[in-house]
Amino acid sequence: METSGRAEGSGPVETSGPVETSGRAEGSGRVDGGGRGEVAGRGDGADRAEAAASEEDPLALRLEQLILGAERRYTPFQAARSAGVSVELATRFWRAMGFADIGQAKALTEADVLALRRLSGLVEAGLLSEAMAVQVARSTGQTTARLAEWQIDSFLEGLTEPPEPGMTRTEVTYPLVELLLPELEEFLVYVWRRQLAAATGRVVQAADDEEMVDRRLAVGFADLVGFTRLTRRMEEEELGELVEAFETTAADLVAAHGGRLIKTLGDEVLYAADDAGLAAEIALRLIETMAGDETMPELRVGIAFGTVTTRMGDVFGTTVNLASRLTSIAPKDAVLVDGAFAEELTRTGDAPVSEAAAADEAAAAEKEGEEPPSYRFALQPMWQRAVRGLGVVEPWQLRRRSN
Repeated sequence: METSGRAEGSGPVETSGPVETSGRAEGSGRVDGGGRGEVAGRGDGADRAEAAASEEDPLALRLEQLILGAERRYTPFQAARSAGVSVELATRFWRAMGFADIGQAKALTEADVLALRRLSGLVEAGLLSEAMAVQVARSTGQTTARLAEWQIDSFLEGLTEPPEPGMTRTEVTYPLVELLLPELEEFLVYVWRRQLAAATGRVVQAADDEEMVDRRLAVGFADLVGFTRLTRRMEEEELGELVEAFETTAADLVAAHGGRLIKTLGDEVLYAADDAGLAAEIALRLIETMAGDETMPELRVGIAFGTVTTRMGDVFGTTVNLASRLTSIAPKDAVLVDGAFAEELTRTGDAPVSEAAAADEAAAAEKEGEEPPSYRFALQPMWQRAVRGLGVVEPWQLRRRSN
């Protein structure tokens, strides 16, 4: 995992963006073969690709070379042959990373060849199956594509606004990227290693091999109430600022209290936690924080506890679906949880079985001259109701408890 600034030896940078840069040469359709997957032997695709390539912005090409650290040298066929893999497998990897077919354009670099060699080498060594190698390419591509888009659309735009006197934003971009690239690359690899270490630690603590894949987690959805109505009333820029503030606040709170932000969906965030108590604390903190911000709409949260299947950083299964349904029926500024989550809170001593039981315990402790049990949360059973696709459920409303 070299991080010396060489594009061809930088792990995530190498596999996530062989040609997709701020010039967006390949992903933009400027040098593709019409999106029809011509990889070799099709003259019409090559002609269109060469014509498009000749029209590309010289600055975009310079930026691409700066970011990739190498010039365009290979067609897809030549890159596959140099890497010692079939064109079909090379095309699968390329598409999995999220890039359009590029016909016979000479658009690939030594970094792309090295990436092919590394992935195919893992397959040949038996460390990954071919399907798993493609999944690695896809997960890396999807994750870093979003990061790259954010950096170009927001980060760089902000730093180059307003442009330096006498220079356009485009002209400022090149020296700015030149300065930032090695530092951002080092930071990307650092964060990736940190995240990998944390994820590995969680997995190896699983009780058995089956639990490593299908794990028991608390899954929560937090949803802004009335967001659709807001989109009709607010300007786009104002709406974007609200969504960014919501996502930033949610991400910080989830991370600070030991949860994991799975994904954001504009007006909704999905998070998970290994411990029900952590998930409950996050939910209530979200409600309390948003309620204290007059610029934010009301929030509602739904949490479920149970077996969850994890794939490519996402979570799936009945538990996730139930958490989503609970969110949709939760009152404003309230948290609804399922029965399994309520049971887990009582099992761990974070909530009493009932307020009557808590009162009995307090009376017994007082009689014995002891301190009564202290609980963090209170659970109030709600009316049973039918939930689409999941049958009848009995939700519980979660509250913070004052002892």
